[in-house]
Amino acid sequence: MIEALNLILVTMILGLAAWTIVVRDTFAATVGFLVYGLLLALAWVSLRAIDVALTEVAIGAGLTGALLIGAASRLKQVVTARGDEPGMLTRLMAGLVSAAVAGGLAACILALPEPAPTLAEAVAANLGATGVGNPITGVLMAFRALDTLLEATVLLFAVVGVWSLAPDRAWGGRAGPAHRSDPNGILAYLGRVLPPIGIVIAIYILWVGADDPGGKFQGATILAAMWTLVIMAGLVDVPPVSRTSLRLALVAGPAVFIALGAVGAAAGGAFLAWPAGLEKALIVVVEVALMPSLAVTLGLLLAGAPGRPA
Repeated sequence: MIEALNLILVTMILGLAAWTIVVRDTFAATVGFLVYGLLLALAWVSLRAIDVALTEVAIGAGLTGALLIGAASRLKQVVTARGDEPGMLTRLMAGLVSAAVAGGLAACILALPEPAPTLAEAVAANLGATGVGNPITGVLMAFRALDTLLEATVLLFAVVGVWSLAPDRAWGGRAGPAHRSDPNGILAYLGRVLPPIGIVIAIYILWVGADDPGGKFQGATILAAMWTLVIMAGLVDVPPVSRTSLRLALVAGPAVFIALGAVGAAAGGAFLAWPAGLEKALIVVVEVALMPSLAVTLGLLLAGAPGRPA
């Protein structure tokens, strides 16, 4: 029974992936990508990789899907205004480049020796020293802490890149249009009811992430979604990017991460080497500091470039 369900799931994933590539309508391809991400999350659940499944739903399908929907909408407006579409040569070149990238990745995977090199045994033998019960959190915050820091920093630079697209008249202003909705409508109602629930769920996912599936990225995505809902309901407006408190919120999490990494350099002899006996406490501190910063970062990425003066 399980094998039959897995076969159906794999068939749906491959079929939807092919359909997303060949469909001509941009919005339809974006919707296909969203469903594809949700099916991938189910595949990760069947593999008992709950952390990866949560990340796929939150980041892969949720955040990326929302960004693609906005990009598809703007692209449709540009094509409609200009009346042109990519020519056959452009489509052919894009297909060839994509095929070359896919072929290169496949060649790298197939070139691995058998059995493939792994550090799983060494990680499993030393994971207990971190005091963290969730192996994913332990790996990301101890053995691959530098990668995690770089991921948060890349998102921060992505926000700066989006802001750089703002016209000169709107620099330092607010992103997106000013949303208005019926104060007694369903959107305003959801904007008042769901955020408290979402905040509690995000805090819970963050807190249990040290020992069970969850963590800062998943919790931050929920917080960003609640913030976006409140903005779309017209209950609050996007803060101007020139606001000092907003910029401090963006950099606070990575700054705490770097500062504690420096403490590790002084006490443990290497950057991000957590001092003995304080591993779990410092990991939790970094996770708590990173989640609000990541939530603000993701929310601002969804809002886009400033388009209105402050």
